[in-house]
Amino acid sequence: MTDGIGLQTLEQALSALTARVSSLREAKSAYPADPRSTLDAALAELDTARELLDASVRELRKAPKRSGERESGSQRELKLLRQVFRTFPIPVVVLDASGVVRRISAETSRMLGSPAGYLIGRSFPLFVDVSRRAAFRSHLTAVQQGGQTATLQTRLAHQGRAHTVQLAVTRLTMPGEPQEMVAVMILPLEAQVPGPPPGPADRSDAVLVMAAARRQELLSRMTRLLLDEESLRQPVTVTRAARLLAAEWADWVFADMIRDGMPKRASVLGPSDRPVTQLVRLAEQMNPLTAPGVAHVLTGGSGVVHEMLEDDGLLGDVPGGPPLLRVMGAASVLIVPIGGGGDVLGSLTLVRLRDREPFTLADLGLMEEIGAHLGLAVRARRSFQTRSRAADALRTSVVPRSLPDIPGFEAAAIYNAGSSPVGAEFYDVFPSRDGWGFALGGAAGKGEEAASVSAMVRNGLRVLSVWESDPGEVMRKLNQALTAQNNGMFVMAVTGFIRARRIRLASAGHHPAALLQPDGGVRFTAGGGVPLGIAPEAEMFTEEIALTSGQTLVFYSDGLVASQNELGESYGETRLADVLARCVAQTPATVVKTVEEDRHAFSGGRVWDEIVILALRVV
Repeated sequence: MTDGIGLQTLEQALSALTARVSSLREAKSAYPADPRSTLDAALAELDTARELLDASVRELRKAPKRSGERESGSQRELKLLRQVFRTFPIPVVVLDASGVVRRISAETSRMLGSPAGYLIGRSFPLFVDVSRRAAFRSHLTAVQQGGQTATLQTRLAHQGRAHTVQLAVTRLTMPGEPQEMVAVMILPLEAQVPGPPPGPADRSDAVLVMAAARRQELLSRMTRLLLDEESLRQPVTVTRAARLLAAEWADWVFADMIRDGMPKRASVLGPSDRPVTQLVRLAEQMNPLTAPGVAHVLTGGSGVVHEMLEDDGLLGDVPGGPPLLRVMGAASVLIVPIGGGGDVLGSLTLVRLRDREPFTLADLGLMEEIGAHLGLAVRARRSFQTRSRAADALRTSVVPRSLPDIPGFEAAAIYNAGSSPVGAEFYDVFPSRDGWGFALGGAAGKGEEAASVSAMVRNGLRVLSVWESDPGEVMRKLNQALTAQNNGMFVMAVTGFIRARRIRLASAGHHPAALLQPDGGVRFTAGGGVPLGIAPEAEMFTEEIALTSGQTLVFYSDGLVASQNELGESYGETRLADVLARCVAQTPATVVKTVEEDRHAFSGGRVWDEIVILALRVV
């Protein structure tokens, strides 16, 4: 190309170049098995395009317009040349010395899938494949310093589009610019376009509505997941949330949680369609504090989004190796806190690779909302588990884990908590002053306060039985102590001391025990008396029973006989006696199981109050 070129010659050369590029594209499609000749010719056309641009720039330098003059021929040529640049048939990008996009042709905008207004001001190396990004920057510097044209084959990726291209980089001095520029001509060799995602600036209303609907659907699914009962009972909340995000919204998901004041990596999920097991293991072993991006979010409490990744060290380096994001091939990163309001419990990190659309500010807002919901779920689970542990501790204080062996007797019990998470009924078998003792009862009411009163009564019976040989005296002293507390609660209870085959009973407002005879007959003890805690001098009813071999004494709570069927009828002591009559010669374990199964069938499985059944059989 000569130094001087007129507009007519330029237009003719441009028209011929357009025709030749079109022919090369047809040849590549027609003969895909022989790309070498097409590629060589395409590289020659890149040189031609570069010369055309150089000649155009030289024309632009001629006869600049003076202030106040009417538009000259050179100015008209400048407008025409700008139009030529915009319609150039080969993708062309003009960069400043730092590699930032300053001008872009329409063909480049079409190839990358975003309008010029979105791409101008971006760092062009961010479009280059991570593995060739450093090489491109080196070529860019060499061209700026030496002035020679450089070529580089790589992949360009943006908005889910990936292109294998040949880049031709040449220095360019433009009039009106204080610094030299660089022109990059792009020859696509191979393109992969999974879909036609439009650029952010030219999205239609329908596409925006669909994107908003997808975000709303993800938020709804996440909410249902976090409200699932299993998420409250088991420490799976964060893992299940990360799994959902990995399936729907990102290629990689990291979840880091603060435990004992330090962030710990809780979960790492990678692409399921790629062999990344080893990389997942490496990421799991990395300390979240070595990831600057994660540390920033944990300390600052607000999320960040990197639509186009400039710093591939945001997640730290692979032990003894390059940055983790570089190994992943990451293109876009989003990090949000788990929790909010100054109480950060951890962080979520989402990574998309170069063949997907980058994260946007809308995605950041969605993930910050999910992070806040996840924080609420984690707090709820921790609170639930704390209360559950407290309930377990209270339950253990009123219900023994197992029954001891009583010489000459077999014992078994069954306990059904009913609808209350913390039970107020208790039963116990324990050593006493001259033998063994047992007790059964419960505070009137439900919840933690009733359970604590029942625990106090149970433990009081154990303590007093060490010094007292009469269960009636034990109950009287316990009643005085409970009345002195003045907490407004009363307890129905029965206790008995075993001496050989004789049992002395004391009842404080409790149901009578059922005595099953070897011949199938059933009679009830007296029971009765005044519940504990009502009056300091309340009467306790006492009686003594002499047992023989084969007899079974059955104690039960009000929840058993008060159980109702769908007609509102109570289970009652008459039905209990009928069931016990069928349990002749059965072990205590079989007796209590049979009674509970019959009650379950009678009430259709419904349980409102706690049910306790204790059976003692003379062997």
